[in-house]
Amino acid sequence: MLDSATYTPRLKTAFHDTIKAAMKEEFGYSNDMMIPRLDKIVLNIGCGAEAVRDSKKAKSAVEDLTKIAGQQAVTTKAKKSIAGFRVREDMPLGAKVTLRGDRMYDFLDRLITIAMPRIRDFRGVKPSFDGRGNFAMGMKEHIVFPEIDFDKVDEVWGMDIIITTTAKTDAEAKALLKHFNMPFNA
Repeated sequence: MLDSATYTPRLKTAFHDTIKAAMKEEFGYSNDMMIPRLDKIVLNIGCGAEAVRDSKKAKSAVEDLTKIAGQQAVTTKAKKSIAGFRVREDMPLGAKVTLRGDRMYDFLDRLITIAMPRIRDFRGVKPSFDGRGNFAMGMKEHIVFPEIDFDKVDEVWGMDIIITTTAKTDAEAKALLKHFNMPFNA
């Protein structure tokens, strides 16, 4: 295990050394505090109908997401009962985790350099921003992460990844993520 006192994530170092200066030059910021930065990354797995049939599926999703994130995931539960879907209030339906700080930079590094190249027929991610500088993407299989042992997986889950930035516009957020080598397809 690495000593947390001396370890700094590779992307965090790159952000402070090169990306901040490049962003300041590209957009002409007058102050370093105006430069957009990563705020948080939220990972989400929704089990859906499988969790309704078998409550152990949600526990499996929590365990897998904990391995991927390197931080304990939280079980998401139904807010209210829906009889047509056989969902009861407080029934576990998935898992989520919010990453900040060094874990956020570590996850983004693993996502871009290890997981995305392992996706079948990968041609880049669609630049889908929300208008406020936040990026969202989905993955069809969570097994592309090396932390997941393919032989021990009972169910392949889809996964939502939301990258929240402090950027005011989508153009600034896209430029920031491009500097982090996010493989956009357009």
